[in-house]
Formats: sequence, structure tokens, C-alpha cells
Amino acid sequence: MQVLAFASQKGGSGKTTLAGHIAVEAERCGAGPVAVVDTDPQGSLAEWWNEREAETPLFARTTVQQLDADMDRMKSLGINLLVIDTPPAITSTILKVVGHADLVVIPARPSPHDLRAAGATVELVESLEKPLVFVMNAATPRARITSEAVFALSQHGTLAPAIIHHRTDFAAAMIDGRTVMELSGSDRSSGEISALWSYLSNRLNRSHSRTMIPAGSMSVPAQSKSATALATGRAS
Repeated sequence: MQVLAFASQKGGSGKTTLAGHIAVEAERCGAGPVAVVDTDPQGSLAEWWNEREAETPLFARTTVQQLDADMDRMKSLGINLLVIDTPPAITSTILKVVGHADLVVIPARPSPHDLRAAGATVELVESLEKPLVFVMNAATPRARITSEAVFALSQHGTLAPAIIHHRTDFAAAMIDGRTVMELSGSDRSSGEISALWSYLSNRLNRSHSRTMIPAGSMSVPAQSKSATALATGRAS
């Protein structure tokens, strides 16, 4: 089972939106079964999943204290990819999640506040010797600040080549549990998410080149929306 964690010290970086979109895109591309975990006390990812009509991805309800055991259980159930959203602060929760991650995604908007906040997250990830990748999120096309932010981030770590631009369809999709890939007229946004998942998938596969189980080689029993990997009923 591969673990992809989204982390940022700064709130509003878009990590929850990206986590939900990447989980759906991974499932659509055959990397499932995919499960999402929300360790952010705000519960935004859980709220998005509760509004979602589609059967996938699964939602895994757990706690930091139970994370080790629950991850073992998810692996035994055949979950291929676990996408974890984390709190917007450096906490023991992030330490625990990053410790399990195969790759940490650090979203950053093109603003001085986001760039400064990224530093603390990088220090934490590097202290645990985990691979990380920056994702430029909510960028304005052809804006000088976007190119400056891309340059600044690339000096401190690997920057994903796929840039996610600021568009209202990202917010609109999240309201009712969907993603831009499931909205009509969102080809540009869905293309960016597709490109980002393709890059992240390659990074994950390289890190698991010796032990990776091919996507689709494992399966879990068919489940209804109310039956998740670890719990029944609504996410909380």
C-alpha cells in the first residue's frame, strides 16, 4: 500500500482540495482501491466525502492513536493507495502521518506567506528523511508572482511540473462532493489534475520499484457508499 500525504503549515494552501481531487483521479486511472483519511480537525475532506454520491474513493475513519493498526488493516483489505489530509500546523499528527508517507505533497499558493510557511513543513519532512514535492496551487497564468514563486520553490526542493491554476470550478466541485473531472466544461482544470496525478504516480512508483504491487492486482469486496474500509456510516 502506498501512502500519499498532503501537508502544509499554512491554512488555505488548497491541500484538502488537491487531496480529494488526486484521490478521485487515482481511482479513475486504475490505481485503486483508494481510501482517503482526514486528520485535520476541521474535517473538510470528511465533509466533502459525505456530500459525494460516487462510491469511490473510500473513506477510512481513524485516529492518530489507531493509525498504525488501521493502516495494517487497510493494507490487508487490499487498499492500494491511501491519501491523507493533515492539519494546517506542525503537530504530532503531522509527524505521525509523515512518518508513514511514501511521498509528501506540499501545496503552496504564489504568495510570500505561503512560501515562508513552506519552510517549516520542509524541515519537518526532511527531518524524517521522507521525499517531498511542491505543488504550485491557485496560480494566476502569466503573472509575475507565479513565476517568482516557481523559482523560489524550485530552489528548496522538487517542484511538480504540473501547475494548478486558480479557477472557480475547483471550489464549485468541492461543494457537493465532486471534482473538476466530474464537471462539464472543466477541461483545463481536469487536465491539470490529470498531469499532476501522472507525475505523483511516477514518483510513488519509483520509490516502490522493488516492492510495488501493480495497480488493480488486489481487490476488495464491492461496497456501498456507507461501507468504508474502516467504518460504516458518515465520515466524522
